[in-house]
Amino acid sequence: MQAANMAELLGDLDFDPTALKEKYLSERDKRIRDDGNQQYVEVTAEFSRYIDDPYVDPGFTRDPLFDEVEVAIIGGGFGGLLMAARMKEAGFDDIRMIEKAGDFGGTWYWNRYPGAMCDVESYCYLPLLEELNYMPKNKYSFAPEILEHSKNIARHYNLYDNACLQTSITNMTWEPSSQKWIIETDRGDKMRARYVAMANGPLSRPKLPGIKGINDYKGHTFHTSRWDYNYTGGNSYGNLTNLKDKRVGIIGTGATGVQCIPHLGEWAKELYVFQRTPSSIDVRNNGETDPNWAATLQPGWQKERMDNFNTLVSGGDQEVDLVADGWTDIMRNLTGIAAKIASRKLGRKLTKGERAELMELSDYKKMNFIRQRAEEVVNDPSVAEKLKPWYRQFCKRPCFHDEYLHTYNRENVTLVDTQGKGVDEITSNGLIANGKEYEIDCLIFATGFEVGTSYTRRAGYDIIGRGGQSLSDHWSEGLRTFQGLTSHGFPNCFFLGFTQTAITVNVPHALNEQAKHLAHIIGKAKSQNTHTIEATGMAEEEYVAEIRKTASTGSRFYAECTPGYYNSEGQRGNTAGFFSDMHGAGPVRFFKILEQWRAQGDLEGLELS
Repeated sequence: MQAANMAELLGDLDFDPTALKEKYLSERDKRIRDDGNQQYVEVTAEFSRYIDDPYVDPGFTRDPLFDEVEVAIIGGGFGGLLMAARMKEAGFDDIRMIEKAGDFGGTWYWNRYPGAMCDVESYCYLPLLEELNYMPKNKYSFAPEILEHSKNIARHYNLYDNACLQTSITNMTWEPSSQKWIIETDRGDKMRARYVAMANGPLSRPKLPGIKGINDYKGHTFHTSRWDYNYTGGNSYGNLTNLKDKRVGIIGTGATGVQCIPHLGEWAKELYVFQRTPSSIDVRNNGETDPNWAATLQPGWQKERMDNFNTLVSGGDQEVDLVADGWTDIMRNLTGIAAKIASRKLGRKLTKGERAELMELSDYKKMNFIRQRAEEVVNDPSVAEKLKPWYRQFCKRPCFHDEYLHTYNRENVTLVDTQGKGVDEITSNGLIANGKEYEIDCLIFATGFEVGTSYTRRAGYDIIGRGGQSLSDHWSEGLRTFQGLTSHGFPNCFFLGFTQTAITVNVPHALNEQAKHLAHIIGKAKSQNTHTIEATGMAEEEYVAEIRKTASTGSRFYAECTPGYYNSEGQRGNTAGFFSDMHGAGPVRFFKILEQWRAQGDLEGLELS
């Protein structure tokens, strides 16, 4: 079917799809850099202060450990907490959590910047609500509540009792004689574990832009994941009173910048926002939880809500939209509703090609609405134009906020749009962009976390498996796993997160499915009195081939996107992007695949010995 015919099914289009696509591609091309992910510097050596933990008292010490545990879980964020919870429920009590931060929480331990909140509905996002009999205060929870919920999960499952907090792993090596992992840490530990679950998470290690002169700046500076309230005053809810006489510059307008910039604009004497690529900003509409609604919920309500949300945001259809927010509105209009209307008009189902074309046209319409919203909210037309995103909806994570765009109506706020080039140089007094120097008192990096770098770089150590093989070598030409959760040559070592699994908008949902799956595998192995679980070489090869085959469509989509961590900064052929190596079946189908595999009962693809 030709585009014109499909356009007719959508109704009159007030834009030229061909011209719009060319605009998108031109905006992408002006942002592509030869250095790709190398444009960011690693937070080591002179940059190590950006990774220090500002939330703990200095001088913490403890005696090193030389003991053994049955299960070691690396990481105390949602992935680690869910893994521990599901293992506890499966009858495993000898569990040790190892976490470099001073407490549980993962990314919510680090992200305490003003305005920080979840962008997925909290009734779906916060894990284990029914298990803890807890109801979030708002439809979208703010960071302090999420951090406290994380701690409550740890208390509920008694995870503090055997935890190693403020502890970073330095080496992890498979010991054939004991069939255990030797785990060494910066605290002098040399402990052993039968099973290890890697729940490091992708959003914990800050990244910094490798801008010329980054070490020359003499003013105050910090990364948003290590917010300095001693300097700004206030707390996660705002009230940054110490900035009243300060000129502040912030680099980064992604999800973090969108949330903290309104607070900076409210309190700073002057705020300069340095933008390379604008985010799409849709309506948030947060609100307090209705206790009458909460009282009507029946057992199993959270899983039902998570499944309903996951189906809708994955392009499926549901009779009822339980969440009914910006996320589901996007996907219902891009896929479900639009496809239904078109099919009804045609009197038949759409072909795969027609559905893809319809989705692209619907995407254009939605993004036109996003750009129009910038025009309607921002008073200065030239500023509004700079805030318009020119790319497909899911080239970057969509943002939802009710104050961000309004911030640019403040007289003390200046948007410094760099036309996709970024900041030119950092000087002792400020930043140079578009050939002009902006003198500031404080520089804030809202530049996110390392995502597209190698797994072992993000973890901060390598893993040495059977026969002395390192994980970095095994994955040197791309991830190699079975079911995204374990690799051949690395027995009893499991990965949680986004290593060849399926991603969903609601990340804790995916982590929960992985944790349940691994608890089943380890529990089954223990019931059979076996000591090691390892993916066979053939199973790994077949799974990698399946990933390469199913992920091809998504790769084409992201190749046309403006650079970012979703597509490894636009590097062609790079397999380290956030979505580069995901299972193309999508989360609904992927979770079903895991469920059916468990039902078979024979742990096919794994060798137990």
